[in-house]
Amino acid sequence: MIESLVPFAAVMAPLAAIPLIAASSRWPNIRELWTLLAAFAAFFLVISLIPSVDADTLVGSGRFFIVEGVPLELKVDQTGLFFGLIASTLWLVTCFYSIGYVREHREKHQTRYFAAFAACIGSTLGIAFSANLVTFLVFYEMLSLATYPLVIHSESPKAIRSGRKYLTYALTAGIALIAAVLWTGNAAGTYEFTAGGILEPGMLSPSAMRLLFLLFIVAVGVKAGLMPLHGWLPAAMVAPTPVSALLHAVAVVKSGVFGVIRVVGFVFGPETMAAYGLDTMLIVVSGTTILLASCIALRQDNLKARLAYSTVGHLSYIVLGIALLSKSGFAGGMLHMVNHATMKITLFFCAGAIMVHLHKDRVSQLDGIGRAMPWTMGAFAIGSLGLAGVPPVNGFLSKWLLCEGSLEAGLNLPMVILLTSGLLNAAYFFPIVYRAFFRAPAEGVAEKGEAPPMLVVPICIVAGFSLLLFFWPDLFLGLARDVASAVFGGGQA
Repeated sequence: MIESLVPFAAVMAPLAAIPLIAASSRWPNIRELWTLLAAFAAFFLVISLIPSVDADTLVGSGRFFIVEGVPLELKVDQTGLFFGLIASTLWLVTCFYSIGYVREHREKHQTRYFAAFAACIGSTLGIAFSANLVTFLVFYEMLSLATYPLVIHSESPKAIRSGRKYLTYALTAGIALIAAVLWTGNAAGTYEFTAGGILEPGMLSPSAMRLLFLLFIVAVGVKAGLMPLHGWLPAAMVAPTPVSALLHAVAVVKSGVFGVIRVVGFVFGPETMAAYGLDTMLIVVSGTTILLASCIALRQDNLKARLAYSTVGHLSYIVLGIALLSKSGFAGGMLHMVNHATMKITLFFCAGAIMVHLHKDRVSQLDGIGRAMPWTMGAFAIGSLGLAGVPPVNGFLSKWLLCEGSLEAGLNLPMVILLTSGLLNAAYFFPIVYRAFFRAPAEGVAEKGEAPPMLVVPICIVAGFSLLLFFWPDLFLGLARDVASAVFGGGQA
């Protein structure tokens, strides 16, 4: 392992910005400058790790022990680098969007907002670069607490209720994670993430192994939005739109599905998953979530609610791919992490621009807004096509790999679920695009014009990512395939 301060510095850059942001509360421009400097620092630090991390090389920042045998350690492997790239890149864009959003919407508590945002991303990078279950647990719980001020940001009665609901789900999941981590360390004799898993068949009885797996899935399944653990996610849509983008595309829910990747590929491993039928359990839960969430999304008139249930369904695309226990499925699930992130953050950015500029938040109110906001709704069309699996948007590639993984695993039903979900995605997204461009606008809408550049430019950038990653998927696809090869064939990842 190569020892380096870079992983530690990448995690600390956002966290170190928190007191500077707090101290600059009277000077908005300086406060926003600290936010942007931290975002750029984290981004370039993570990018700098790309040449150093391959299948045989790890970059670590040393370890220390909370108590004897309980280590905290940061280590960048290909799996963590994959997630770190997603989080740091999209946080940078979200910072610019957030500045435009809070200014346009004249949000209160802006200092707390930016400080909590920084805490969330620092925690997320800590999750990405955790070398073991103990470090993962610490940063996972930090993320739960850091997100709470963002959920209750408006401090309305509805926001407070949603925040309590979020904390109830998150802290209950935290208890399950603590129990699972302690049990795993006792059974395996180690907390280290290892490609192919640290729990071998026979270490525990079949019933104990299934119970341990259930604890892990409850722990990470809350943030991953697995039904019936998803209830906090639609409720959290009361938060400002950049927070919704953070929840759905950058940090929170992606930490949940990243947790699924670590649990399946690096704690249990394919052999133990198959030996105890754990893969079947996860396929049933994720497949059911995909279909139910898609059907519920069809019925939502509130735009953010429709996007929220879409997120619930698409997170389970990732979980389903991991559960298939095939190389293509695993790689497809990982690739959908980044593809869904770029597409869904595009849609949430668009929803926020529509709300603050036109003061509309319902699908039924969107007739003709494409004439007033062509760039915004053009980007919305790109995200919608991608989530439905239509080329040339990056969502097509990950769905293709997922279907290939289903056939590779000798299972037809998951592919049927994925294709059916694609049709349901089209059914709840395409009517929005049709309304925007092919129906007459309400009086005065066309004269409103496009949203401010601080909102529109980030929207166009993330929509451009979705197109770019269709034509140039090499970096993330290569990392995903390397990780899948390591999980199913041993070695570092």
